Amino acid sequence: MFAFGIMPPAMFLGMIIFMLYGFPVAFSLSAVGLFFGLLGIATGHFEFAFMQALPLRIFGIVSNDLLLAIPFFTFMGAILERCGLAEDLLEGTGKLFGSIPGGLAYAVIIVGAILGAITGTVAASVITMGVISLPIMLKYGYNPRLATGVIAASGTITQVIPPSLVLIVLADQLGRSVGDMYLGAIGPSILQVLIFLGFIFILSIVRPKDVPPLPPEARGELNTALVLRVLWGMVPSIVLIFLVLGTLFLGLATPTEAGALGVVGAMVLAALHRRLTWDLIRQAMHSTMTITSMVVFILVGATCFSLVFQGMDGGLWIEHLLSHIPGGATGFLIFVNIFVFFLAFFLDFFEIAFIVLPLLAPVAQSLGIDLIWFGVLLCVNMQTSFMHPPFGFALFYLRSIAPKTVKTRDIYLGAIPWLGMQLILVGIIIFWPESVTYWLDKPPEVDLNTIKIEVPGFGSGNGGGGMPNFGLPPMDGAPAQPAAPNLSEPPKFN
Repeated sequence: MFAFGIMPPAMFLGMIIFMLYGFPVAFSLSAVGLFFGLLGIATGHFEFAFMQALPLRIFGIVSNDLLLAIPFFTFMGAILERCGLAEDLLEGTGKLFGSIPGGLAYAVIIVGAILGAITGTVAASVITMGVISLPIMLKYGYNPRLATGVIAASGTITQVIPPSLVLIVLADQLGRSVGDMYLGAIGPSILQVLIFLGFIFILSIVRPKDVPPLPPEARGELNTALVLRVLWGMVPSIVLIFLVLGTLFLGLATPTEAGALGVVGAMVLAALHRRLTWDLIRQAMHSTMTITSMVVFILVGATCFSLVFQGMDGGLWIEHLLSHIPGGATGFLIFVNIFVFFLAFFLDFFEIAFIVLPLLAPVAQSLGIDLIWFGVLLCVNMQTSFMHPPFGFALFYLRSIAPKTVKTRDIYLGAIPWLGMQLILVGIIIFWPESVTYWLDKPPEVDLNTIKIEVPGFGSGNGGGGMPNFGLPPMDGAPAQPAAPNLSEPPKFN
C-alpha cells in the first residue's frame, strides 16, 4: 500500500475528513489540493513549476465547449418544469390508467420517464410529481411507503435517461462522445422503466390493497376528450425529445447545439401552454445559474485536487491497488461498484464523477473495459445516491413537500425496494453488456480471408494467387515463371 508513499492515501483521507466536517465540496477539494501542493513542493515530490499547470487546467475547464451543454439543458428543464407540462401529463395519464390497480403508480413511472427525457434534472421531477401525485395517492388508499418510493424512484430515472446532465459530465471525464454515451444509456433506461412497471404489476396481484384503483368519481369517464388531453401533453413532449436527441444521434448537431435547440423548443412548448412569461424565464435563468455555478466550482476544485494527487503518484497508487484485485476485470468491476455505491451515501453524483472517475478510468482502460459501457454502468450505480438513506437527495426533496401525516421513516423504508431494483439493473448491465453496446454504432466486420484482388492481365495460374514471380529463377526446383507480359502490345488470341 505504501509503495508509492503515504501522500496519496493521506490526501484521500484529508478530503473525506473535510467533507464529513461539512465544508462545501468545491472549497474542500481546493483546500486539500493546495495544502498538499505546498507540502509536495516542500518535501520534494515535485517542483514549483508543476503547479503552474493549474491555471491552464482551470482555463481549459471554463473554455470547454462541451460543458456549455449543461446550462442549455438545465435551462430547458427549468422552463418545462414551470410551464404546467407535468401537471397535464400526470392528471391525464392518472385518469387514463386509474381504473386498474396500481394505475396511479404506472402513471407516475411513465410520466417520470417522459419528464426525465425532457428536463434532465432529478429535483424538478421529484418535487413536481410529489406535489401533484402524492396527495391523490394517499387520499385514495395507497400505502404511504409505496407512494413515496415510486415518486422518488421515478424522479431518479432522470439521471439515466438522455439528455441527463450526468451523462454529459461522464462523457467529458472519460473523453468520449456525448452522443455515444446517450446511445449507450437507451437500453438501461428502458430496462429500468420496465423493472419498475413490473414491480407494480406484481404488487397489484400480491397486495392489491396497497395500490387500489381510483373510484369512478375520481377518474371520470374514459372518453375522447381525456385521450386527446393526454396526447396534448405527450405528443409535443415526444416531438421535443426527438428534436433534441435525434439531431444529436444523427450527427446533425453537437451537444451544445442540441441543448440550444431544446431551449427554443421548450419556450415554444411553454408558449403553446400559454405560460411563457418573463417571470418564468427569470426563475429558469436563476435555477440555471445556480446549478451551472455549482458544477463549475466543483470541477475547478476537483481539478486542483487531481493535479496534486497525480503529482504525488496517486494515479499509480490507485492503479496498483485496483489492478491487483483478484478476478481481473470482473473483480475490478465488482469492487468499483461496491465502492461507488458506498461513496454515494456521502457524496453527490457530480462529486463522484469529478473526483473518483478520473482515477478509475485509466485502470478500466488498461483492463480492456469499454469506457462507454463503464460510464453508463457507473451512471446507473450513481443514481442510487439519490435514493439511499441518510443523504438521498430525492428523499430530502420528497420530505420537503410531503404532508406531515407522512413520516420520514416511511419515506426511508419506502425507498429500499426501489434501491434494490436499481442495483438489479447494475447486475444486469455487468452480466449483459449488450444492454449498453447494442445501441452503439459498430464498425463493419471484414473477413480478410474472403478478400480477393484480381488485377486485369494477370491470371491466377501463378500458383496460389500470390504475386507473379516474373523472370526470376525457380526456387527449390520449381518450374520457372513466365516472363512479364508486354502491356504496351495488344493481346494475341489463338
